Amino acid sequence: MPSASSGTAAALTRHIELRFHARHRQQLPELAALAERVEDVHFGDEQVPVGLSLLLRRMIGELEVHMKKEELILFPAIRRGGGTGIEAPIATMRTDHDDHDRAVAEIRRLTRNLVLPEGACRTWAALYAGLGEFLTDLAEHIRLENEVLFPPFETGVAHA
Repeated sequence: MPSASSGTAAALTRHIELRFHARHRQQLPELAALAERVEDVHFGDEQVPVGLSLLLRRMIGELEVHMKKEELILFPAIRRGGGTGIEAPIATMRTDHDDHDRAVAEIRRLTRNLVLPEGACRTWAALYAGLGEFLTDLAEHIRLENEVLFPPFETGVAHA
C-alpha cells in the first residue's frame, strides 16, 4: 500500500473511532435500558421481544472488546502502515464482524424485523427507532472496515 493510501487508511481509522465507536458506546446502553423497560412493562404480550435486553447487554461487552482491540492494536498498526503479521488481527476482526452479523439477525428475529405491534407505546417505538439507527450504523461500520480499510492490508504488501 503506498504511503498516500496509508494516510487515507489512518484517517479512516480515526473516522471509525469518532463516528462509529463513540456512537455505539452511546447507543447500546440506552437501547438495552429501553428494551428492558419494554420487556418488563409488556411482559406476557406475545409480540414483546423477550431476550432483547440481554442480547443488547451481551453486545455491549462484545463490541467493547472488539473496539478496544481495534483502538489499541489494529488501528495503531494500520497508522504505522501495516506490516508483517497484520493479517492475523484483521482476520480476528472479520470473525468478530461475522459474530456481530449473527447478533443483528437475532435482533431482527426478536423484533420481527423492527415491526412495531399495533398500539405500541412510545418507549417501544423509541426502542425500535433507535435499533434501526444502531443497525444502520453497525452495518456501515462493518462495511467500511471489511470493504475499504482491511483489503489493502491483507495482501501482505502494506508498509509505511
